[in-house]
Formats: sequence, C-alpha cells, structure tokens
Amino acid sequence: MARRARRQISPPRALRYRQLQHPFAPQSYFSEDHIQAIHNQALHLLEDKGIKILLPEARKIFARAGARVADDMVFIGRDTVSAAIASAPKSFTLKGATVDRDQQYELGVQIFGPAGGCPNVTDAIRGRRPGSAEAFIEATKLQHHFDVIHLLGPSAEPQDIPTHERHYFMMEAQLLHSDKPPSIYARGWAQTLEAFEILALARGVSDTEFKNDVWIKTVINTNSPRLIDMPMAQGIIDFARHGQMTIITPFCLAGAMAPITLSGALTLQHVESLAGITLAQLTRKGAPVSYGGFASNVNMKSGSPAFGTPEHVKLTIGTGQLARLIGFPFRVAAGSASNLADAQGANENTMGLWAASQAGATLTLHSAGWLEGGLSFGYEKFINDLEALQTFAELAQPVEDGTQDLALASLNSVEPGGHFFDAVDTMERYTDAFYEPFVADLDNFGAWEDRGAMSSMQRATGIWQQALRDYKTPEICNNVASRISDYIEKHRDAGGAEILS
Repeated sequence: MARRARRQISPPRALRYRQLQHPFAPQSYFSEDHIQAIHNQALHLLEDKGIKILLPEARKIFARAGARVADDMVFIGRDTVSAAIASAPKSFTLKGATVDRDQQYELGVQIFGPAGGCPNVTDAIRGRRPGSAEAFIEATKLQHHFDVIHLLGPSAEPQDIPTHERHYFMMEAQLLHSDKPPSIYARGWAQTLEAFEILALARGVSDTEFKNDVWIKTVINTNSPRLIDMPMAQGIIDFARHGQMTIITPFCLAGAMAPITLSGALTLQHVESLAGITLAQLTRKGAPVSYGGFASNVNMKSGSPAFGTPEHVKLTIGTGQLARLIGFPFRVAAGSASNLADAQGANENTMGLWAASQAGATLTLHSAGWLEGGLSFGYEKFINDLEALQTFAELAQPVEDGTQDLALASLNSVEPGGHFFDAVDTMERYTDAFYEPFVADLDNFGAWEDRGAMSSMQRATGIWQQALRDYKTPEICNNVASRISDYIEKHRDAGGAEILS
C-alpha cells in the first residue's frame, strides 16, 4: 500500500517541451532611466532625422498618416509611433497544423527556432557544400523530430532550386514534412501571396479564415543604419494586410553598421524596429508584429560578426528591456561565429541562449545549428545545440508537488554516512528521475574508451542519422499534397514568381 501511494505521489517523469514558459524573472543590465532615454532618443531620431524607405507604396502609407516625406526619407511623428505601439496586439496564437503545435506569442513564453538563412550546410559525412533541396528537406525533418524546436525555419537555402520557384518548394517541403508553424522569406508580393495561398489550401481554410488567424511568420531585416529596402517594406505591408506575423529585426553590429557604444547600437535598433512596427500598424491596425533585435559586436581586427560575446549578452538583455518598456513580445538570437561544432561554437551559442533566457525572450532564433555567423547550417552543431535547448526546457518544467513526504521518509531511512542508492524512493524513481542526456556521455573514462572514445561531434553524427531514419511523417500531413500539388504545378508552369530586389 505504501509503495502504491508513493507511485501516485510521484508519477513517471514527463517531458513537456512543446509549449514552454520562462522559469526566471527577466533581468536588467541598463537602468530604467537609461532604457527610457534610449526610447525617447529613438522617437526624436524618427521625427527629426527620419528613416530612408525605398518602397513608394510604404512612403504613401506613412504620408497618409501624417508623416513628412521628402524624396525617400520619412519623418515619423512620435504620436504616430505611440499609436502604433498601442494598436499592435501583445498576445496572439501562431498556429500549427494541430492545436498541440500552436504557440502563444507573448511575453513570458519561451519559443526556440532553428538556424535560418544559411546558404551552406556541413556535416561530418559529406562535408561543407551549398544548400540544396535535399538538405532543406533533411533540415526540416530534423526540426520536426525534436519537440524543443517549436517553429520551422529555412536552415538550408535550397540553392539548386531557381529563385522564381524556390518559395513553392520551401512551402511544400515544410507542409509535407511537419505540422509545426512554417516560415517564408518576404521576397516580393507575388511570392508572398502565393505562399499564403498554398498554406491556406494546406490548412483547409478560406481566405477570410486565413486572415483572421496567424499561420506563418517572416523575419524583416532592416538595412542598418536607418534604411528599409523594397522587399522588406513590401513584406511588412503584405504580411500585415493578410494578418500574418512579421518579426521586425534590425541586425545591428556595434562598430560596423551601428555605433560602437552599446547605447548607440540599441538606439539604432529601436529606431528601426519602431519604424517597421509603425508601418505594419498603419497598413492594418492590429496586425500581428513582434519587436526584434539581433545586436552584437564585430571583431574590430577583421570586421567579422561575433556572437556569444559579453556585448552580445548585454545587448540581448537590453533588447528585452526595450521590448518590455513598450509591452511587446520580442525575438532575439543565439548563434555562433565558429567554423566548427567545437568548444568555441558551443560556448558562443550557449551564452546566446543564456542571454535570451535572462532577457525573457519570447522567441530565440538561430538557437541550434548556426555556424560561421550564419553561413552554414551544421548537422552535428544542430544536435549538440539541442542538448543545451533541452536543458533550458528542463528548467521550465514545473516543480514537483507532493514530494515533501517522500524526502522526509528517505532522509529518515538512511543513517549518517550511508547512501541513498537503495532507498525506497530511489528504487521507484531512478529510471526517469533525472534528465537523460542524448549527446553527452556521462560514463567514466574506461567505459567511454571501450565504446570507441568518441567526441560529442562524433556521437552527434550518429544521432542525426538515426533521427532521419526514425522520422515519421505526421498523419495530418498525409493529405496535404493532394490539396496543394495542382496549385503549385499550375503556377510553376506559368513561370513562377520573380523576387523583388
């Protein structure tokens, strides 16, 4: 009876990695006065110095709202910006193919996205090579296989697919191989609208139903300093009109395209983020939009971007402070400048993840697999980074209830100087009491040597290979091809859709 009671108090360990909440309160690096001063300075710069916007339609939208437009410079009044901040939703659901894959997008939640935008891929078997259709599908399957990756991302750019047809392939691959929320590049209205139509067909919703929910995201990278180019402005407008999510993300590298001071870099980032948020809200009041920041420093000897540095950590925490000041859910990034899945790469990425955790980031992109500052997606890097992500997911698990009596019974049963290996609660819980690493080897040297003395990178190779072998198509994806194949074939035959440059 006692054994049965204990088992009821201590159920088998459950892994809840799909929807996570931050376990820690967000931290601050800058004082509240400092953050308020950055916000005020950003409003002043938008109003007095302006921002260059290359898309004529975007300039017209600003002009209709009362902004002063001079050639391609737009000067946005602080009242207009404040109204945009007020109208943007601070919580919404990013929908997957099933409710279990939905992600609530708001402050307090913790969402992990994979490496994205990589033109190359690399692994220990096939080496470094340009991204391809095969690699894109493999990366999508790996993203799907692990629950701690919550959203799909373009980890491997399929460069063997022509650009005017690439969006068809990327949407099709994501929808056929995963039920998680997909992503797409904003590369012009034609490609964007076709991607929306493909997704609506796959999900079986009407145009109106599609616009009333949030099904897909894109990252809008401004061109620092103070410029929004044509594809990015068009992307903000298209996604806003259709009720889909834009993540406005300046890529401010201190000492290069941003001031060398942390305050200066954050001010520039805030200027550009607020401009993009305002354009989205002026296009459609209430459009889902995320504050974004990807700020770090450069190596002042080479000019190369650096990640996981003290400056990256400070800027990430500052990004969180600015986002919370205006009440917005926000995106940051981890990543690595390392060329290998080595100790440098692991340290850089993990420091970026800790920064995101301390900041209370809603979404952390490039959380697994990013190498060479984003030039390569590493298969072994992806697997090793997942170990860190699962550690953060474990920290987000709820504290056990009802274990006080167990602890007292165990403490009473062991004499001073004894051990707890054979205590009753140990024997009942040892199989799943603790997180079981899937890459790390915790055995002693002799046992490790007997199994081949493999490094974590070598173990990771076997893991991603096995994950691809074990991959199973989600049942809900089985009827997607019949819904979208005719549309894609028709539009390919018509010549596809060129990108906007």
